[in-house]
Parts: sequence; structure tokens; C-alpha cells
Amino acid sequence: MKLKLFYKSFYFTRRFYWTGACIALLFGVSFYAPLLEELAKIFLVFWLIVAVVDIILLYAANNISGERVCTDRFSNGDENKVVINLQNNYTFTAGITVIDELPPQFQQRNWRRNILAPAKAAASINYVLQPFERGEYNFGNILVLVTSPLQLAQRKYTINAAQTIPVYPSYVQMRRYSLLGVASQTQETGAKRLRKSGQSVEFEQIKEYVRGDDYRTVNWKASARKGQLMVNTFVDEKSQQVYCIIDKSRSMKMPFAGMTLLDYAINAALVLTNVALQKQDKAGLVTFAQKVDNFVQAEKKPAQMEAVLEALYKQQTKFLDPDYESLYAYTRNRIKQRSLLVLFTNFESLYSLQRQMPYLKQMAHYHLLMVVFFENTEISSLLQKDAANTEDIYIQTIAEKFAFDKRQMVKELNQQGILAVLTPPEKLTINAMNKYLEVKAKQMI
Repeated sequence: MKLKLFYKSFYFTRRFYWTGACIALLFGVSFYAPLLEELAKIFLVFWLIVAVVDIILLYAANNISGERVCTDRFSNGDENKVVINLQNNYTFTAGITVIDELPPQFQQRNWRRNILAPAKAAASINYVLQPFERGEYNFGNILVLVTSPLQLAQRKYTINAAQTIPVYPSYVQMRRYSLLGVASQTQETGAKRLRKSGQSVEFEQIKEYVRGDDYRTVNWKASARKGQLMVNTFVDEKSQQVYCIIDKSRSMKMPFAGMTLLDYAINAALVLTNVALQKQDKAGLVTFAQKVDNFVQAEKKPAQMEAVLEALYKQQTKFLDPDYESLYAYTRNRIKQRSLLVLFTNFESLYSLQRQMPYLKQMAHYHLLMVVFFENTEISSLLQKDAANTEDIYIQTIAEKFAFDKRQMVKELNQQGILAVLTPPEKLTINAMNKYLEVKAKQMI
């Protein structure tokens, strides 16, 4: 059994074969120069002795151990750090080649790293993985190939490190934008500053006037009774319902930068839910395709964020057309209080929007509806190129027609009292967030 294990873990290096080839060549030359034959024999014996010594050094004991360290779950679309820690218990500096058996979703079949580990010391390898789809990712073992300073033989260690890591919607983005729950605008590039208009309609208390208070909030009746100036104070309206509605039809299967539009929508919905909860609003979730298949009641309890995260984790695209009539009937039946409905969907033609417009108008009659759909960035880049021939002119004309349809969709939605956000996929989160903050600032719910 030990012989079998030795056979499976033992390898000769390239230096061994190159050295052997040189000795063989020296023997070949010795046919024409007999004086070199003795020298070739000396080299052969020395070569074999060194190889045996190298094998003994490597197999004297099990002197390599290690582990893979990473988070319990990965964030979809973000860089996730992975660390491989190794311990070299050899009495010499070992040359180590590490091969990590990555999940098949990454399609990295040639992943390897080379390091030098000092004697009796620890070494580590840091790298990042960026998943582009949700689900379970199965890691295999860690293979470690060790050579001594002689570098004639190589020993393979197999470190049992098999583990399954779930990939969740982008909780890294959620943390990144968590301050939006406190601030009324973002500070990132491309984010708009929003000016809050008017006063909130939710009364808090009456207090004594201090320098800097708005004189328009003076409560004259309370001031007369108290004998000094008293002012009303207000706070932002709270406990309003915000529902993220995610379309899972085939139009959301379209890829962009490695991720589907559905994954971009899921990441944005997660961030929007987190900020709504920080704003003391009630956040909920609806997903649909031909029918509504997931509903999370709007709440602001501490466990609501985890409930939404678990619901988003398992969502998959349906290869069917969406049924907006079913969506309207479901929301009319289940969502009784006037709420902000943020619908993440995609319309590629004006006709596809017009088919669904009656149901969108009905939803907007009972709720404040915000439709978030995607700009086709490939068409935008195509319009910026110079036409070189007649065929390019025809292609750009058709592209311009599609781009015009997208702009026309925004106008038609606005004419029906529906908020519209047309955004590139990479700016979906920040644009949806700004629109939500604008709605809160204008007290439109």
C-alpha cells in the first residue's frame, strides 16, 4: 500500500530529465572520444546518488500541511479573497507549486502558483475570485508539489480541502451603499446630489425656538400659551412600504459583462431593500415570470434583510414571456396599502411596452410605480463609431431606431404618471438608489 502511495506521489522534475539527457549525450560522444567514457560514468553515478538523496529528503516525513481560508459565502459580481496557508516543516527551503481545484463555474483549468517556503516557516498565497452567477460552488482539494534545493525529484501532497461555498447576491454592494440609509445623497462618481424640497408631513413634537430654526414652523397658539416662541418639528415619514418587483422572464437572461440582467437586478434590489430598512421603511420583495412565484411581505423587523437575501439567492431566469396581468392581480390582492413598487424589468421594443401598458397603468393607479429598465450599451457604442461603408450606415440607422424607442418608452411611462429609470446595467444600483432618495425627498409616496 505504501509503495502504491509512493508511486502516485512521486515525480521526476525536468532538471532530472535534462541532466540524464546530457549524460546520455556524453556517452554517445564517448564512442568517438573514448577518454570521455570514464567521465560519463562518473557523472552517471553522481547523478543517481544525488537523485536518491533528493528522494530521501522529500520522503523522510510528511512535512507539508495547509488549508484554504475564505468567507462562508461569496458575493456575486464582486472580488472575493481566498488565502491558502502552508506550513513547511522541512529543514530546507522548499520550492512549492500549488494547484487549487477551483469550482467548474470559473473555468480556470490551469490555475497554479509557485512560491519558495523557508525552512520551518509558514507561507501563504492570496488570490481573488469573482463569480458571475449565484448558486453553490464546489472547491476540490489543494495539490502541493514540493522540490528540494537539488530539484531532481518532486513529491505531491494532497491536502483535503473540499468545501462548498454558496454565492449570494452582492452583499458587498449592500455594505458599500449602507451609508445611503443615513445620508440623503451619495458621494460616488456619477451620483446626483438631491435637494430635499418642502417639509415632511409627519409631525414629531413642539419645542422651544432656538436660533437657526425655520420661522415658518412657529406654532403661534402654543407660543401664546407658553409666553415664548414655540416651533413644530417634523421628521421624515417612516413605515412606508417599498416593494422590489423582479421580472424573471427571458428578456432578463441577456448577458452583460459576464452577468445576466437578472443578477444586476437582484444586486440592486438587495441594496435598495437595505437602504429602505435603514430609512425605517418597510421593505418587501416580489418575483414573477408567468406567475408570481415568490412574495416577501413588507416588514421592517431585524430579520427582514436575511429573509430577502435568502429569497433572492435561489432566483433563476424563466425562459418564458412575463404575465403582467397576473402580476397586477396579485399585487392588487396582496398589497393593500399604497406603496412604492420598484419594477426591475427590460423592454427591448416600444411595442413590448405598449402591450403591458394597461396593466402598468392599473398598478400605478393604486401605488407609486417606478419602472427600471436597461439601456442597451452595445447599441450606444455602435452609434459612436464612424460609418465606413453603406452597410455600416444601415446598421447605425437600425441602432438609432432602437435607441430612440428606449427614449420614447421613458416619455410614455412619464405621461402615464409612472416613474421611469433607463440605466446601463453597471449603473443600475446607483441610479435606482438616487431615484428612491428623490421619491423620499419629494414625499411622493
